[in-house]
Amino acid sequence: MKKLTSIILVLIMTVTLTITAVVPAGAEGENESASVSTEESAASQEDGVKSSKAIAAAIAIGLATLGGAIAMGLAIAKTSDAIARQPGAVGDIRGSMMLGLVFVETAIIYALIIAILIIFVL
Repeated sequence: MKKLTSIILVLIMTVTLTITAVVPAGAEGENESASVSTEESAASQEDGVKSSKAIAAAIAIGLATLGGAIAMGLAIAKTSDAIARQPGAVGDIRGSMMLGLVFVETAIIYALIIAILIIFVL
């Protein structure tokens, strides 16, 4: 199960990186043709760049939240199992779980910041 999950995550990341690398490269090629063509084609090219930025940001935040949700679900499941086995260690187990959830949520927030940077800065 872990091997299958790892393979799926690697494939998803590969596709995401390929899409985000290819989309801006295609947009640069459109920039050259836009300088030769009319203002209408320049406006449509700008819309294409905006839409590709939105797609890249959506993929980035979607994958980050998907991975974070899976990680949080697994952490909570394992914590519940550990508490069921050792009820006396509830405080230590819960504290470790909360710390782990904070780190997972931090990675999701970083992905949100990257998505915002993709949309407004690039």
